[in-house]
Amino acid sequence: MTLPPWPELVVGLLLLASGGVVLVAALGLRRLPDFFSRMHAPALASTLAAWIVTFASIIHFSVRGNGLTLHVWLIIIVLSITAPVTTIVLARAALFRRRQAGDPLPPPLAGRR
Repeated sequence: MTLPPWPELVVGLLLLASGGVVLVAALGLRRLPDFFSRMHAPALASTLAAWIVTFASIIHFSVRGNGLTLHVWLIIIVLSITAPVTTIVLARAALFRRRQAGDPLPPPLAGRR
């Protein structure tokens, strides 16, 4: 039994799109001025890229298997929970180190006192 070529094309395009998102995040790391600004590019892009790879994996394993395969959802759920937590911990650690060093802190958010 031969499989149609369209699932492989869709999976390939999704993986290329994921790579493009990560490349844009890498460019953001290069261009943004400080640590706090640089945190946003990889955090947001890695989550989007992980979702795209998840959809590609679901398509791939569903076509290769006997039906819809959703075991990949467990991986993306864990990633979606841990990525924001890691970003917050990194931001707090950087802020703590700046306070300890006596460096100027980033300005507070507008509207907060």
